Amino acid sequence: MVASTSEVYGKSNIVPFREDADLVMGPTSKGRWSYACSKAIDEFLALAYFKEKRLPVVIVRLFNTVGPRQTGRYGMVIPNFVKQALLAHPVTVFGDGSQSRCFTYVTDVVDALVKLADHEGAVGGVFNVGNDNEEISILELARRVKQRTRSRSEIAMVPYEKAYEEGFEDMPRRVPDLAKVRGLIGYEPRVHLDEILDRVAAYFTSDKGRT
Repeated sequence: MVASTSEVYGKSNIVPFREDADLVMGPTSKGRWSYACSKAIDEFLALAYFKEKRLPVVIVRLFNTVGPRQTGRYGMVIPNFVKQALLAHPVTVFGDGSQSRCFTYVTDVVDALVKLADHEGAVGGVFNVGNDNEEISILELARRVKQRTRSRSEIAMVPYEKAYEEGFEDMPRRVPDLAKVRGLIGYEPRVHLDEILDRVAAYFTSDKGRT
């Protein structure tokens, strides 16, 4: 099984993203797109092994997986927001906050991965795994985190060029089409956003989360 990413859809404006849709990459001068490109190459290589060597490969494109032990080290927005809110630090929103995402709890993702790994019909296929029920803008997510944690933090807007680099490009929306994975294994995300935020907050306020 190859863990790919929703990032491979790049700058496509055909939302929700379907597995057979064209991938629209940004220019090589923008480092932002290097991760998406590397994951797309992973997919090409894995599918080549399946077609030529019959290696039983399944590719999953993950959409914003979240869980209690996730850190914000690599820019993961929910752990960053929750920690900032709990510490009464400014909750930092990059850009204008209009970019939207759908968040998926880790147990829903693991359940899908196990079922896809065990299903012969998944071999040689590419599948979105995510949540299509609760698309939310990053600015609204910051407000929701403040509400769920009862935080008095301010929301601080940070221009992209200060957070990353001049001319940084982001994906305006990232919403999966889940028809394919639903049809094969009956996948359905079960953990809603408010519960995700509560579980992450509970972890960071526990002894384990404070270490």
